[in-house]
Amino acid sequence: MPCPPMSLIDGTDFLLIPRLQLQGELQAKSEAVKKYKGVFHGVKVILQNEGPRGLFRGIGSAYIYQILLNGCRLGFYEPLRKGITTAVYKDPQVQSLGINVFSGAASGIIGAAAGSPFFLVKTRLQSYSPFLPVGTQHEYRNSFDGLRKIYTSEGVGGLYRGVGAAMVRTGFGSSVQLPTYFFAKRRLVKHLGMEDGPALHLASSTVSGFVVCCVMHPPDTVMSRMYNQTGDLYKGAFDCLFKTIRKEGILAIYKGYFAHLARILPHTILTLSLAEQTNKLMRRFEDRFLPESIKARV
Repeated sequence: MPCPPMSLIDGTDFLLIPRLQLQGELQAKSEAVKKYKGVFHGVKVILQNEGPRGLFRGIGSAYIYQILLNGCRLGFYEPLRKGITTAVYKDPQVQSLGINVFSGAASGIIGAAAGSPFFLVKTRLQSYSPFLPVGTQHEYRNSFDGLRKIYTSEGVGGLYRGVGAAMVRTGFGSSVQLPTYFFAKRRLVKHLGMEDGPALHLASSTVSGFVVCCVMHPPDTVMSRMYNQTGDLYKGAFDCLFKTIRKEGILAIYKGYFAHLARILPHTILTLSLAEQTNKLMRRFEDRFLPESIKARV
């Protein structure tokens, strides 16, 4: 069987991530007020002021974004991989790491572009707080009210504000997840003598989750700020990156890192570990039920 498409990186988005990324925006560290001091403090503050519903603000947009993003990942990965592999090797069954990485990144970029308007609305819905506001505040009744208001005031261009940062973010994550996983797996087998099984899958996917979060978080911070801005505070992704570092320091691009890690690490572990078990079950099924003539073509 061909390698599975790039794993689904994003779970349901965590409300705290954009709030942590936006607090103290373009302020010196000494001047910035920390309204949310970390993951646990943030959850406590939101529950106290906004109730349980506050933790799920913007979840509808997050689900629509996931459907569009991962639908494109799953739908475009294999056609891209087969097409490029056929053009290079004249055989679509050849597995090339470079081509697989490129195809995963490209399919992720397509998905990010397709779902960008819903991620924009999600970011603005999650950033809004009537009690402890951070960044620019946008009050929308729901996702579709947000889309309507953005289109009315900013046009089609407003709906795709920050799409460049979103494409970089998703492309980075999609391109490193599986290569890191398989690299860690090989090293753990070679140097620690681990055998193939749940423990190896857990350890390898944990390494992959950390690396994915490290690579994705800076463009994720830029994307949140690009999405949440009104007017032309930032002229583009690089302008946002430079202004953030200049005003707040290099570590500002990792604001909200632990909240992001709390979301992406369990998701990566479950996704990659379950993918391994699913592949094992499929191979057992093929060995048991499929004749050799059919297995040769799979």
